[in-house]
Amino acid sequence: MKALSLLLAAGLLAVGLSGARADALDDIIKRGKVLVAIDISAPPFGIQNTKMEPDGADVDAAKLLAKDLGVELEVVPVTSANRIPYLQTKRVDLTMSSFSITPERAKAVAFSTPYGAINAVIFAPKSVNIKTAADLAGKKIGVARGTTNETDLVAIAPPGAQIIRFDDEASTMAALGAGQIDAYSSSEIIASSMIPRYPDKHFESKLTLRRGYYGIAVRRNETELLQWVNTWVWFRKNSGDLDKIYRKWIGVPLPELPTL
Repeated sequence: MKALSLLLAAGLLAVGLSGARADALDDIIKRGKVLVAIDISAPPFGIQNTKMEPDGADVDAAKLLAKDLGVELEVVPVTSANRIPYLQTKRVDLTMSSFSITPERAKAVAFSTPYGAINAVIFAPKSVNIKTAADLAGKKIGVARGTTNETDLVAIAPPGAQIIRFDDEASTMAALGAGQIDAYSSSEIIASSMIPRYPDKHFESKLTLRRGYYGIAVRRNETELLQWVNTWVWFRKNSGDLDKIYRKWIGVPLPELPTL
């Protein structure tokens, strides 16, 4: 009986030790590489440059993060809809993809303190009359599936508005540029990247729906990794490096950011 008790105690100790396994932060450092999910169809946060390499504001931020971790960076392309599934299934270590912080998303992932800000808007050619949400009636509005922009659009769309969902931002922008949809629900920063590409369309923001802040997402309960990421955001915000990246790609200073 005593031997059985000792055996059970040893088993419980083993379980306890296995539960105290290394955090994802240690795994990344040991591996020598950090896998970061970024949507490269969402300019200027994620793009492919002329060398067909990932580039953009989030890519620059991820490069700096990997450098500070002392590891290589591997960008894993994702869409808006699979940013959370890729993280939950451990295909990536982090998600850095203009990922707006919301209470609903925070049920599935843990967010860092914000490292950037965006406005959610309705975007359309100047010739399209949209002054209020009611003006969306009878119009086709495109949106990338799985984004907060989709949620915002559904919340304000009046009867008669036709919401058309696309797999990513690039497809939605292409549809707007081709005249297949009348308007586009998106981040103002992403949508405005269309203006120089379609100068004859005279695109503009029609309605501002929400001011949002985006953070770096990690899997829930990875406390040491989240702590390191929060430390990194704090340090690089105060060093001015996040502001430099924001100015480079967005064209304006990094706004004042709240702290979670």
